[in-house]
Amino acid sequence: MRIDGEYVGHLNHITTRSGSCRRSARLLSAPIHVQGQSTRPPEALAEVKAPSLPYRKAKRRKVEETPLDVVLTPQAPHSTEDYREVLEDDEEKDLDFTPTAKPKRRRQPEADPVYVIADVEKKQTTFEGRLGYACLNTVLRNKKPATDSVFCSRTCRLDSLKKNGIEFVKDLGRKNVEDLLTIIQWNEDNNIRFFRLSSEMFPYASHGTYGYTLDYCSELLAKAGALANQYGHRLTTHPGQFTQLGSPKPLVVEAAVRELTYHCQMLDMMGMGPDSVMIIHGGGVYNDKPRTLERLKQSIMDLPLKVRQRLVLENDEMCYNAEDLLPVCEELDVPFVFDYHHDNLFPSSLSPATIIDRANVIFSRRGIKPKQHLSEPRPGAVTIMERRAHADRCENLPPDLPDDMDLMIEAKDKEQAVFYLYRMYDLQPVIHESLRPATENPSMHTNGRKSTKRARAKVLKEATVEDESE
Repeated sequence: MRIDGEYVGHLNHITTRSGSCRRSARLLSAPIHVQGQSTRPPEALAEVKAPSLPYRKAKRRKVEETPLDVVLTPQAPHSTEDYREVLEDDEEKDLDFTPTAKPKRRRQPEADPVYVIADVEKKQTTFEGRLGYACLNTVLRNKKPATDSVFCSRTCRLDSLKKNGIEFVKDLGRKNVEDLLTIIQWNEDNNIRFFRLSSEMFPYASHGTYGYTLDYCSELLAKAGALANQYGHRLTTHPGQFTQLGSPKPLVVEAAVRELTYHCQMLDMMGMGPDSVMIIHGGGVYNDKPRTLERLKQSIMDLPLKVRQRLVLENDEMCYNAEDLLPVCEELDVPFVFDYHHDNLFPSSLSPATIIDRANVIFSRRGIKPKQHLSEPRPGAVTIMERRAHADRCENLPPDLPDDMDLMIEAKDKEQAVFYLYRMYDLQPVIHESLRPATENPSMHTNGRKSTKRARAKVLKEATVEDESE
């Protein structure tokens, strides 16, 4: 290094470029000459450990940082002439020991793959309503690189909230709404005008301790809602299974009310009309279905008016079928959403046509467009637990489906399941570049959280161990 026209040595710790190791070692063993004064080095001088690679190999390598361990050991003094000889050898070379960061390589964008889309079997229907999908767009979510991925379900663990603060979580919600704008536009471009918002749009917004209002994101929400209303899109929500209005535990009911209030606030800030409903199930039976239904009715009547006006109930496949919930809906004037798949797993004595007719009376009285849910069990599923998992796509529209209503397709392939039915029944034109092929030879197992493959394997392993121990 050169200071005021003179060279200065450095004995503490040196980082050099590859190929300059010998020069550095010679410098360190020489006297130091500072501002015209020549001095011999102290008795404790630097001894540099040579790198493991040979000098020629190191010289051929790309420039990189090579830290050299410095060990202070007694050395014999050297003359000033020796030191100047070193400087003369290296005068034309760069003696800058400042470490330089290795430049990052920018990943080149991958070429768009070419998809082979199989033909579909053509079928007939009189249905003229809208088909929709839930929460996630697989085309936008799987964009490469990952930084270009578009989705509305960014969330985090509670530990991350505690570590990074509530503003970190709020920023996730803001990014979710920004991506919602992209999804709405993509849906419009692809003739899909019915979409379910993710319940994780604003992580922990309804949390008992860390909850927050959505006022900070009101302008962005209004922008997303204005775009949806401009195109005539219907947006709905489906709060999670922990939303239990019939629970015997007051704290659980309070948490459910907070969750519904958060969803209602989001839809209100978006300026969505009465068709933007919030769907929940009846919940658990708690060993006494009649008493639980009475608690459910009371909780619904106690809801804030705005929340209650958006609430609808849906039959499920385990606890409450259509025959259980329709009387509650008719009594409280709460719309009822009929799920075909759940009715197949947990049927009632009423036919689907009868259920839909009774449900549509409530929808009509409330001025809300009817909506139903459609899904199918996965191939090869036999037991009730296996049949609960949704198939990647639906192969048929129900024969008793009303002509003018909205049908939510609850399938693993999301928007691709909608396109599949569009093509099959000639419901809407499809952009070929938006199509993706179906999974070859799908099985009853899924990669989702409802898959029981590992759980059953664990049970089988434990049973085998018990047999061997016996």
